[in-house]
Amino acid sequence: MNLPNKITVSRIFLIPLFLIVMLVPFSWGEAAFLGAEMPVTHLVGALIFIIASATDWVDGYYARKLNMVTNLGKFLDPLADKLLVSAALIVLVDLELAASWIVIVIISREFAVTGLRLVLAGEGEVVAANMLGKVKTWAQIVAISALLLHNIIFELISVPFDDIALWVAMIFTIWSGWDYFYKNRAAFINSK
Repeated sequence: MNLPNKITVSRIFLIPLFLIVMLVPFSWGEAAFLGAEMPVTHLVGALIFIIASATDWVDGYYARKLNMVTNLGKFLDPLADKLLVSAALIVLVDLELAASWIVIVIISREFAVTGLRLVLAGEGEVVAANMLGKVKTWAQIVAISALLLHNIIFELISVPFDDIALWVAMIFTIWSGWDYFYKNRAAFINSK
């Protein structure tokens, strides 16, 4: 396994740590930040999520720079993104920080695209994420980060950035899902 794939796997291994910090009922108190407070566990969980999300850029950078793009990496990278984003979104619904219907739309798209990837892989085709898919992923990461941080930076100026970011993420999620299915529609048209 090459370095970029090891970095991708590390992102997957950070997911259980994120879940433990966010969901196990223990308290480290409150953190004061810019005049607002939030549970320390939420701050630590947000930092874990942000670090894990940053590995998405790092693994891609090294894969391209070191010419280590592999089919395993093309498969694992979007899978790691989907697992991390889905786990975080479900946690946000549990904490009542995100609307469940938006989360259902986002996760449904992720399952649908994963299913399409499996169909294409069965035909010997491994499809890497395109630019629209990358924008979708980063829109999701920004929205989730803002929600995990309780919109703390924008709360001071009364801007619901976290909610706006979640809507933007949902729009890019739907758009990129439609684009992915449209570009790969031959997989269904040619099926017997």
